[in-house]
Amino acid sequence: MQHLKYALLPAFALSAISVSAQDLAEAYNLSNLKVQGTARSMGFGNALGSVGGDFSSLSVNPAGLGVYRSSELSFTSSLRANSATSQYLGTETMDNNVHFNINNFGMVFTNAPKGKRYEKRDWKTVSFAFGMNRVADFNRTYTYAGRNNNSSATQVFESDANQYPNYTVGTQNANGLGYMGYQAYLIDQVEPNRYKSIVPIAGGINQTKNIKENGGINEYVIALGGNYKEKLILGATIGLPSFNYTRKTYYTETLAPGNNGNGDTSVFTRMNYGETLDLTGNGINLKIGAIYKLNDYFRIGGAFHSPTFYTITDIYRPEITSVVNNNVYNLSVGNGSLIENQFDYFLTTPWKSVLSATFIYKKLGFITADLEYVDHASARYTYPDGIDNSTGQSFSEEANAKNQEISRTYTGVTNLRIGAEGVINKFFMLRAGFGYYGNPYQNTAYDGTRMDFSGGLGFRFQHFFADFGVVHTQYKSTETPYTIDYSNSSVISGPAVASPVAYNTFKGNNIALSIGLKF
Repeated sequence: MQHLKYALLPAFALSAISVSAQDLAEAYNLSNLKVQGTARSMGFGNALGSVGGDFSSLSVNPAGLGVYRSSELSFTSSLRANSATSQYLGTETMDNNVHFNINNFGMVFTNAPKGKRYEKRDWKTVSFAFGMNRVADFNRTYTYAGRNNNSSATQVFESDANQYPNYTVGTQNANGLGYMGYQAYLIDQVEPNRYKSIVPIAGGINQTKNIKENGGINEYVIALGGNYKEKLILGATIGLPSFNYTRKTYYTETLAPGNNGNGDTSVFTRMNYGETLDLTGNGINLKIGAIYKLNDYFRIGGAFHSPTFYTITDIYRPEITSVVNNNVYNLSVGNGSLIENQFDYFLTTPWKSVLSATFIYKKLGFITADLEYVDHASARYTYPDGIDNSTGQSFSEEANAKNQEISRTYTGVTNLRIGAEGVINKFFMLRAGFGYYGNPYQNTAYDGTRMDFSGGLGFRFQHFFADFGVVHTQYKSTETPYTIDYSNSSVISGPAVASPVAYNTFKGNNIALSIGLKF
């Protein structure tokens, strides 16, 4: 199978897997996990490292399984409402979207003896559990638009055609950018092996990019935990994460009002370039953890998450439509003028460590905190044997280059989660939490930090419980809709200029409801 990558629309995307810088952003997003499991854990900021007694702890510190005193069945659903505000070339645009998720379902079987059997046994409780926690959500929609008088995305076609004229303009590479630009009449041949964009940039071009992303990571878990002499609690989880991600981008250029062209014989009216990326994958990892009770009031905890070993399938489909000289030109996979590319490969995500502490006063509740470290620079790709026909490089060379790029781009981050639960009476609890997730980029010009503010309430009865939780998330990202390669004088339609930049602000509210039975 061919492995073909294209860079018409490069972007530094914070929480989504970008088509353009697809490998870098993909490696980050599959490592940047945020457990969304139960509404109870969401309510106190998912600071689960030394609290335990909640199914979400299986994906944070599996020692929390040893806190259980009874068996349990739980289910959590959620509604997520996202908003995005983008600034691009002096213009502001807004987008909103809502979607429904299943955050969690799980079963815990607990053996907890009573009376004399409890006194005699060193292992006071032993619990076995299986189920699912949602650990990442990729759903969002955003749009940015503005007027550009300095550059056009069609110069990317121009650059590609001028650097590789005998390859990208011919039919040998049906998805080459030079080929697509030439076949869509967006670049003209001005002399042998020299091509130029027909777009009258100086008169002003309206540019719009719309991005729609769907998907997430569900981690299926099998875990075992136990309580040794009411002092040391141990646990281990085998995680089987499964993810799907779809990203659809549509980039449009039209003549801005007042732009009457540049006198060329080819009259440009409109261009729309679209990409669809479908990623699916399955992985395996191991989590081990411990909680130690210093006394009746204080607990400390620690957990280690092994790297996740993913197998990934990548399917990519481009399309382009143009209106030139009042003629419509359309290239797509559907009409056979472009091809669908599929590539199968492997990704190893970074390891993770979690340290935590909790103060508990049973009649009043608890205060807890987690400190988490993830080295995003250590993610690594492994590609199969073979040669990439679009570059002439071996796949192993491309994987090594991408791994070096990951090491240069990302760094280790420390994340902080703080939460509290207050006991109003034996049936009713209130919760609040805060999370701060560090910047993964070595270049601090890119701000990848994220903050979560959470709250919730819970109801507990002898055999039934219900929890309500809400998390408000906010973060920013910086994105370029395209990057033009000016090397080797490959662009002749205008002077070298910096790529335009979109500044995006994202906000989300995740509202969850959990119900469960104890037996």
